[in-house]
Amino acid sequence: MSRQLLWLLMVLPFALWGTAMTAMAPLIPSGGPWLVAALRLFPAGLAVLIWVWATGRSLWVDRRDLGWFALFTLVDAVLFQALLALGLAGTGAGLGSVLIDSQPLLVALLARGLFAESINPIGWLGLGLGLAGILCLGVPAELLGHWWLLRDEPGLAVALQPGEGWMLLAALAMAIGTVLIRYASRHSDPVATTGWHMAIGGLPLFGCSVLDKGWSLPAWGINDWLRMGFASFLGSALAYALFFWFANRRDLTSFSSLGFLTPVFALATGGWLLGERLDPLQWIGVALVMGSVICVSQRRRLWEQPPVSEAVV
Repeated sequence: MSRQLLWLLMVLPFALWGTAMTAMAPLIPSGGPWLVAALRLFPAGLAVLIWVWATGRSLWVDRRDLGWFALFTLVDAVLFQALLALGLAGTGAGLGSVLIDSQPLLVALLARGLFAESINPIGWLGLGLGLAGILCLGVPAELLGHWWLLRDEPGLAVALQPGEGWMLLAALAMAIGTVLIRYASRHSDPVATTGWHMAIGGLPLFGCSVLDKGWSLPAWGINDWLRMGFASFLGSALAYALFFWFANRRDLTSFSSLGFLTPVFALATGGWLLGERLDPLQWIGVALVMGSVICVSQRRRLWEQPPVSEAVV
């Protein structure tokens, strides 16, 4: 596999996620967060399992991995998707997107503690640039320009909508799930593990939807079902299969830092499809995010000194 293709496949999940939430958000008021989460997850899991079977890969989760697999499914499938849907139903696109896209920092901290992945000063600088970048991309300019209002209770109430807490918990659940895939697929194919965790994880979400709204389906039109199909088969099946395959094999800190690109792709899609234009603050955010990805992914090469034999010409 060429280096260019490898980078394309590594970035692709984040590009798909950048548009999947945009596709899902208009469906939640009529379908409800539980049903939208279930329809995103369950068909995606079946699609991944069919692909695993058709390509002759190992389909079943090894029994030695079942305990970790159950925890992985609960945290990353059930909890993450439910919290994300609840967050989308109760928040705006500003701070909510910033909170969900902050998970690379959480992954870096978990990977440092569990797998002893090094984060040198260049890496910390990159993570800081990424957080600053998504703030510039997602938080309204008027809020950043009047940040001191957050000291007042009314200003804080306006800034922090009810869904922000759900988004923060969703980011934490996704970060933990990113780490758990390594434990859940020690003896199993990570793509098959991903498929099963989505298919099984979607079932409790269907149950919650029935308890919430009964058995009726929303009166969606063809465009709505196309949105749902995109979020499920591209924004979940393809995106999560690639994401967890790489998360099981690559440096977690470097790979997860690509998550800072998610709002960049969302804004680029909005500009392409909706004619939206980035304001100057958002362009600064794009530059910060790109600098973040370079710093984190190249942190060892940029920080470590070359051997003496190489340094002397």
